[in-house]
Amino acid sequence: MDAGAITDVAGLEVGHFSDPRRPTGCSVVIARDGAVAGVDVRGAAPGTRETDLLDPTHLVPHVHAVLLAGGSAWGLDAASGVMRWLEEHGIGMDVGAGLVPLVPAAVLFDLHVGDPRIRPDAQAGYAACAAASRQHPDEGNVGAGSGATVGKLFGPELAMKSGIGTASVRLGEVTVGALVACNAVGDVVDPASGQTVAGARTADGRALRHCSAALLRGEALHPLLAGTHTTIGVVATDAPLTKAEAKRLATTAHDGLARTINPVHTMMDGDTLFALSTGKAARSPGMMVLAVMAAEAVARATLRAARMARGITTGNGLILPACADLAQS
Repeated sequence: MDAGAITDVAGLEVGHFSDPRRPTGCSVVIARDGAVAGVDVRGAAPGTRETDLLDPTHLVPHVHAVLLAGGSAWGLDAASGVMRWLEEHGIGMDVGAGLVPLVPAAVLFDLHVGDPRIRPDAQAGYAACAAASRQHPDEGNVGAGSGATVGKLFGPELAMKSGIGTASVRLGEVTVGALVACNAVGDVVDPASGQTVAGARTADGRALRHCSAALLRGEALHPLLAGTHTTIGVVATDAPLTKAEAKRLATTAHDGLARTINPVHTMMDGDTLFALSTGKAARSPGMMVLAVMAAEAVARATLRAARMARGITTGNGLILPACADLAQS
């Protein structure tokens, strides 16, 4: 069954850049005509750029793209490449002296997956924009999901490969879509069945440990560094929204993460969701309905981030199976 994509939302394009030298990359959501935006940073260890301008009390009415990137704080550099591409294509806020493209961004930590000296830069952000289209974006080990992993509470050697996923929900003339790069410290759970699909593995690496149950049994955690995890994403709609409503949509969209990641929003994660409204639909079904749609789209996209991933072995010898690998073992 087709889960849909964030590009089902009128007015949006998505592009990925995946670095062939190691698993890392970035993904961009472009709104050529601008979009009303909000953000909710729920994790305790975020890496972000240009989030203050999304405050409903602040002046700027629209943004022109959102960047999701690997590479930890280094990856924020990719946003300058997005700005350069947008300026070259006449996209940005006219300030009289020229155009200023507004590009909020968030990053996830993937430096332990391969050579940490390789991370997304301005050229990577530019390349992601050049690859952007209205087509259904690739999922799994691409873009910001290239180096994403899940289930690291008991050590990276017992983690699993995750990636980036997308989905959409449509009601009448209104669509809500999501794009999520899942790099959680916890497990990914299928909300429909309650079953863990990817996450921390048992000591022999052949089965799932189930993080929350293991913690409640008193199993010892691997020493963890704050900020070395994080799920980041974008939820978008063509329904017209104010900045305050976009902020609320980002907040309620986190319910989708709570349904599919366990534990979530931890001190070790920097979970961040942006919300975009292109306003291309004639009317809104109301915030109650949009909130339900947003949480559902985010939950579906997060689950696909894990299910569409492929297992890898990194250059530094880290073996990271995907959920399909574990199911076959």
